[in-house]
Amino acid sequence: MSGEKAPRPLAFDEAGAGPALVMLHSGGMSSRQWRRAAERLAPSYRVLLPDLLGYGASGAWPEGERFELADEIAAVEAFLRGLGAPAHLVGHSYGAFIALQAALAAPELVRSLALYEPVAFGVLDRWADAAALESLARGPDAAPGEGAEATGAPPRPPAGAEATGAPPSPHEGFLRRFVDYWSGPGAWDALRPGTRDDFRRVAPKLRDEVRALLEDRTPPGAYAAVRAPTLLLSGELSPPDAREVAARLAGAIPGARHEVLPAAGHMGPLTHHDTFLALLEAHLRAASGPP
Repeated sequence: MSGEKAPRPLAFDEAGAGPALVMLHSGGMSSRQWRRAAERLAPSYRVLLPDLLGYGASGAWPEGERFELADEIAAVEAFLRGLGAPAHLVGHSYGAFIALQAALAAPELVRSLALYEPVAFGVLDRWADAAALESLARGPDAAPGEGAEATGAPPRPPAGAEATGAPPSPHEGFLRRFVDYWSGPGAWDALRPGTRDDFRRVAPKLRDEVRALLEDRTPPGAYAAVRAPTLLLSGELSPPDAREVAARLAGAIPGARHEVLPAAGHMGPLTHHDTFLALLEAHLRAASGPP
């Protein structure tokens, strides 16, 4: 239709040959998250690692332009259409949510789904999931306008800024809350300086993602339309809201399987790489029948 925005193109890396396997990274990161996994999977699959909008080689999100989840979903759908055949979709956190939405928008393009803690907060029930919602409400990413940025108090300087003289980012408080919520207290300070700088570069887009995810109200029943073989994964030590979302989706998607990684948290695909990949490979083998 005239007047509709054309989907933005996604830059990507590619390795291997075989059935298409698209891996979508989590919020704040880039396709580099999956490079180690791609090395292991490339002998059996054509592994495609796109940078989502605002990340990596896809370029920064335009300053001052409002981001909506529909922008990301349209970009991923267009990317999948360009492959010429249905693809296995793997996603982590925000990337898992986008993979799930792509499966709803264009089911003919998705051969299977493997989703580690998709942040589909709309599936949480006000009463049955009160504890999970309370955890989410306390989460630092749940209120990105609060803290030093909102009160006018000077932001806490980033680790290492005292030595380099670098000015603090206006998003520093949000980033600290975001990373510490998902990875545990002190996680932001434990990051390498280069990794913190990577987060600072994408902070405006990341904040827009958080806002849009918290506004999403897609109910559990909507996901009953997913027909692709689906593996849902969560970490034993992840925040309650992330674990409960995975469990709710497993109950809503027909035939979905839910596996919990022992002693893993929200960053399980990285911290428990071998366990994650073993489960993923078994899922892909089972789902690799005729498209």
